[in-house]
Amino acid sequence: MLSLHTNSAALSAQSSISRTQSALSTSQTRLSTGFRVNSAMDDAAGLQIATRLKAQTSGMAMAMRNTQNSISLLQTGEGALDETTTILTRMKDLATQAADASSTADDQTAMQAEFNALTNELSNIIGNTSFGGSKLFSGAADGGSTLQNTKLTFQIGASSEEKMEVNLSGAIDKMTASVLASATGFVSDGTAGASVGTALSDDPNGTINLLKTAIDDVGALRSQLGAVANRLDHVYNNLQNVSGNTKSATGRIMDTDFATESSNMTQSQMLLQAGTAMLKQSNSTSSLVMSLLQ
Repeated sequence: MLSLHTNSAALSAQSSISRTQSALSTSQTRLSTGFRVNSAMDDAAGLQIATRLKAQTSGMAMAMRNTQNSISLLQTGEGALDETTTILTRMKDLATQAADASSTADDQTAMQAEFNALTNELSNIIGNTSFGGSKLFSGAADGGSTLQNTKLTFQIGASSEEKMEVNLSGAIDKMTASVLASATGFVSDGTAGASVGTALSDDPNGTINLLKTAIDDVGALRSQLGAVANRLDHVYNNLQNVSGNTKSATGRIMDTDFATESSNMTQSQMLLQAGTAMLKQSNSTSSLVMSLLQ
């Protein structure tokens, strides 16, 4: 029907052009940002899922840093105990030498001097070894130590349930008590103090046994520290795997498929050109009315 008031063909062309322009704009936005979902209107459900996955990934990244820091803390303590074992072994050698009948009183005096010097360094290592400003082994007046707390809680995941609890206080107390019993002048908080323990000249054989116990207790604590550090290392590897898979899942929801969107954009451009041409043709239809009135 020819009409001056209503041009159905033009209205249809305009509607088609509007839809095509919207599709073209969406494709251009996705290609320019690299994201398939740029607002909730693009994919409401997908955006909610992707947001939750991003929050989980961010939490796991922080948990991975926590894990690495915790491993460093444990390695610091284990390294200090390694040197403690070396010192205790030398002290045991001195006690063994002092117990022999060939050692004179002057020899024992010299051995005792070295023994006392090594004890001072033991006091320094156990009393002052720290990580991030917190002492690891001593129960000093600053509120206690890090490893000697009743329970250590490591946050190893993005949720409140993902935590790891470790109690090393018993092993540390046992180790400190063993060293205290075997080393003359040992002070567990690293400060100067009265002489405690047994002098070599008093009971060298007894000192040998005490030092052997101290070495065993230090080794037991080192073993616990190593076991916890190994577990944290496995936690880190697992977090790395889960984080990578979660990021991939987020990418499948949020990222633009450039091949598909490039094709969609080309199609929309061609449809827009065709629609514009048809709108021009439909607008010229109204001029036919005038030919009927001539």
